[in-house]
Amino acid sequence: MHSKQSTPAMHISLARTAQQGFTLIETIVGIVVLSIAFSIFTTLIYPLANQSAEQVHQIKAAELGQSMINEILGKAFDENSEMSGGYYRCGEDHNNDGEIKAVDGETCTASASLGPDSGETRKNFDDVDDYHGLAIIEGSLGNDDSLADLYIGYKANVQVINDSDYDGDNDSADNNFTAKFITVTITTPQDFNFVFSVYRVNF
Repeated sequence: MHSKQSTPAMHISLARTAQQGFTLIETIVGIVVLSIAFSIFTTLIYPLANQSAEQVHQIKAAELGQSMINEILGKAFDENSEMSGGYYRCGEDHNNDGEIKAVDGETCTASASLGPDSGETRKNFDDVDDYHGLAIIEGSLGNDDSLADLYIGYKANVQVINDSDYDGDNDSADNNFTAKFITVTITTPQDFNFVFSVYRVNF
């Protein structure tokens, strides 16, 4: 009698033990499903994060480009133009002798001579020509040291040409007194170039 009663209890215990945990097939299927889910998640989220970073770089590049343009436009048109308001302009007969002569400081700077004067640094620039060939990076982008960390890895390059006919090409020496074409190129840490251009006319 006692042996017949213990047999059902043994079967119940074995049945309960067999139902615990996951099978090997269930585990493999779960891993595959999770892998697919993570792949989809990464595919969708990573481009969005990358685009967000690009937008931040674009905004910073626009700020730097506009700031540099404003700084340059605030200077005199030419070394031979009056610095305090433009009463005298290069390309005009200042002394009324009937001629526009370089010896009288009346001609505009030739294209080959554009660039800073000897020993002149950015803080001393007083005309548009001085910025030609300027290349600055990182902390020197702004005059305020507190802003340096905001633009680490950024670069700025400036080109200035005489362009009196507004075609984007450098003019000849006898046609260099109407306008100058200023191009500011900002390079982000991702090596994307953002180009900003503006004309500075002789007034």
